[in-house]
Amino acid sequence: MPRIQWKRNRIVLICVSIACCLLLSLKLLGYSLLHQRVSEDRLRTSKVSFTIPPLPTQHKLAVIVPFRDRFEELLEFVPHMHSFLKNASIAHKIYVINQVDTHRFNRASLINVGYKMSVLECDYLAMHDVDLLPLNPLLDYGFPTDHVFHVASPYLHPIYHYKKFVGGILLLTHANFQQLNGLSNRYWGWGREDDEFYVRMKEADLTILRPDLEKVTTGYKTFRHIHDRKRRPRDNKRYGNQGPSGSHRDRKTGLADVDFDLISKHRIVIENSPAMIYNVELQCDVTDTPWCDTPT
Repeated sequence: MPRIQWKRNRIVLICVSIACCLLLSLKLLGYSLLHQRVSEDRLRTSKVSFTIPPLPTQHKLAVIVPFRDRFEELLEFVPHMHSFLKNASIAHKIYVINQVDTHRFNRASLINVGYKMSVLECDYLAMHDVDLLPLNPLLDYGFPTDHVFHVASPYLHPIYHYKKFVGGILLLTHANFQQLNGLSNRYWGWGREDDEFYVRMKEADLTILRPDLEKVTTGYKTFRHIHDRKRRPRDNKRYGNQGPSGSHRDRKTGLADVDFDLISKHRIVIENSPAMIYNVELQCDVTDTPWCDTPT
């Protein structure tokens, strides 16, 4: 074969080889890009489906129960409230704040403690007496967006009917409770802390709403009051300067300075209804409120 012809054939073979290599490379590159795209799509789908946690879709109510020595009432309260709120589709947790020290009962301070125990889990609270059971399913325990909601209206409460009454069951957001600095810690014994809290809410220009009487038509049968006054008389005595002191707005004490020790906490279940009990010892500044103890 002539030398020139041999060179031409060699060049043709080299070109064909290069073309084949380029074609194969493009095919491999296309497969690689396609594989990469599919892998990215699978990864993207995996992230959406499995690794991104769902956002919270509902509020959660802290039912705060100031408590001492009323276990018969608690046995009835916990299953009743759990069932009532569950039927109303209200996400909730029951916090029983049990005073185990030797001082006189301090409902307001116990509610302040309840806020501190619940603030990381819930975004609004019900200050709820253990002896008051709601019966009408139209009572609203939902999130009070731009107001305070007094469930146990004086037009519905079986005992207390004065216009400024805000006790029994009161709902407000954790943010509003903190804004008000909670309740006064100066009310040892029974009563009047709610009246002082009413003044706090009015000074803060918070709107207090109550159940619509056109919808809630059960009147004084809206709740069941289970407290036995003969077996458990109220500690409503006033000692020393307690009477005059309790008749004024307390601008000194509240949520920020409630003084207590958490002794223990226990989860209980009563008739398949859960609750948390926090055993606390309240501390008293006897130079400021010597009436925290009954005089001997």
